Amino acid sequence: MQRNVLGTDLVPCSYDPMTGYYRTGCCESRGDDPGVHVVCAVMTDEFLTFSKRAGNDLSTPMPQYGFPGLKAGDQWCLCASRWQEAFEAGAAPKVVLAATHLLALEFCDLDALRAHALDA
Repeated sequence: MQRNVLGTDLVPCSYDPMTGYYRTGCCESRGDDPGVHVVCAVMTDEFLTFSKRAGNDLSTPMPQYGFPGLKAGDQWCLCASRWQEAFEAGAAPKVVLAATHLLALEFCDLDALRAHALDA
């Protein structure tokens, strides 16, 4: 069983849209995800605009990859470094701590994650 930043069992982030590097619905890590998609975040228009400007357009559908495009309110497993970058820029989305993998703490400060938590 994988652990979250709270030290308990990792819970799913989203099945609709299906998220996670492995598309299991969980922000799990098996050690082979170069982007470290382990922060369960709730998308906002502000964050989606920030991410697009930073070179990662998450809002445009890409059907050829089975990607529906994200909208505000969708939960998605973000790269931990991108969440931290957005936090430092004042554009970090809310997070679900119980669905955020422990590995996120190598990139993100727990107090910052808690300050943005929906389940604190």
